[in-house]
Amino acid sequence: MQQIIAGLTEGIVLIDPDHSIVWANETALAIHGVEELVDLGADAAQYRKKFILKYRNNHPLKPKQYPIERVLAGQLFRDVIVAVTRTDDEAFRRVHQVRSLILTNAAEVGESMVLVIQDVTDRFSAEERFEKTFNANPAPALICQLSDLRYIKVNQGFLDMTGYERDAVMDRSIYEVDVLESAENREEAVQALHEGSTIPQREAVLRLPNGDGKFVIVAGQPIEVAEQDCMLFTFIDLEARKKAEISLSQSEERFSKAFRLAPVPMMVCALPELRVIEVNTAFTKATGYAADDMLGKATSDVNLWKDVKMYREFQAKLDAHEAVRNFEIPMRTREGVMIDCMLSAEHVVIQDEDCILCVVQDITEYKRSEMDLIAAIEAVMKDTSWFSRTVMEKLAQIRHPDASNKAKSELSDLTPREREVLILICKGHSDEDISEILKLSRNTVRNHVSTLYSKMGVNRRSAAVVWGRERGVVSY
Repeated sequence: MQQIIAGLTEGIVLIDPDHSIVWANETALAIHGVEELVDLGADAAQYRKKFILKYRNNHPLKPKQYPIERVLAGQLFRDVIVAVTRTDDEAFRRVHQVRSLILTNAAEVGESMVLVIQDVTDRFSAEERFEKTFNANPAPALICQLSDLRYIKVNQGFLDMTGYERDAVMDRSIYEVDVLESAENREEAVQALHEGSTIPQREAVLRLPNGDGKFVIVAGQPIEVAEQDCMLFTFIDLEARKKAEISLSQSEERFSKAFRLAPVPMMVCALPELRVIEVNTAFTKATGYAADDMLGKATSDVNLWKDVKMYREFQAKLDAHEAVRNFEIPMRTREGVMIDCMLSAEHVVIQDEDCILCVVQDITEYKRSEMDLIAAIEAVMKDTSWFSRTVMEKLAQIRHPDASNKAKSELSDLTPREREVLILICKGHSDEDISEILKLSRNTVRNHVSTLYSKMGVNRRSAAVVWGRERGVVSY
């Protein structure tokens, strides 16, 4: 019998009814860290002095709670887990799983007591490491025991995320704290839970202690804890992202409503090709294009621009990220009608795409009114002597509001006498008046006027007045 049990992987210790330790196999000695039987102690009392036993909760065993004392008292037990240290070696530490056995004679009187000891140090060390890692992990997590679907572990991350107290979760059923509530494909997830198979990531809503819901991503992974089949649930808090998505959605909705209802023609185009993403109702009314005619197409493909050179200038400003304000450019309607427009553009990002918001102001009527005014002035301007200097300057501004200073250099092409004649023309004097002021003959004045017209490229007195005012003759 001793030869049979000597080779067992479990430790065997035999104790006589008189409390003496009479035999132990090599495994029993090894898991106690000793080489000789005497090192275990001659009897149960000496064993207690040599070895300190504690429960897993770190509470020391009282003398009567030692497995060797319990078996001597005739108790049969199994799977008692104790941490074992030695009084003569502080570094020694083992975890034993102990069960008892009583050998009886024919009269069923106990002749020998047996302790069967298994060294489970490695298993419990791994569990301790897992426990520490689980508790220290900031990612929210729960462990549910599959046999009864009750939670046996919860880490601080889960408590912080949800606001639950530990006692409100531990030993509760998964139906009481339902981590799969409102989960995508909930039935599939519940089936995987009962089968003990992996639950892939999915969005769910956790019910909080105050009744609110929290958006999360939940996943389940089968694991074994203390030789029990369990499910490890891990979570990702989606609350901040969901709030941002809701806020963004609301913001986009407000922008969309304002965009659609704006009375000013507007369009949104993707850069760099100015591909049309959206146009509002005012734009379709102004141009005659239906939204379907433009969406997804570049504005150049729609044949929207009349002046290609001006369009390229506008696009260059956008490419250089310059601010575009009141850029005057003609546009072509669906029927081919040209309309004068003032275009302003602002860079925006829509769904991670670089775009521009274009605001169009139709100034066709304004330009027509402007030209009608000029035509009316020119029609009555047979004798400019009654036009004041202010009126002449306003006329020049209406004709060419953006005339540059570089045009002044053209005055250098005129002779001094021609400049004198031009100044008097711009002041509203007739040829007769100029003849008297400069003491020249009428024919000489007419010749000077004809030469001026030729150099200016005009054929009317009103145009000459505008040309001169544009070039600053008022300063002469």
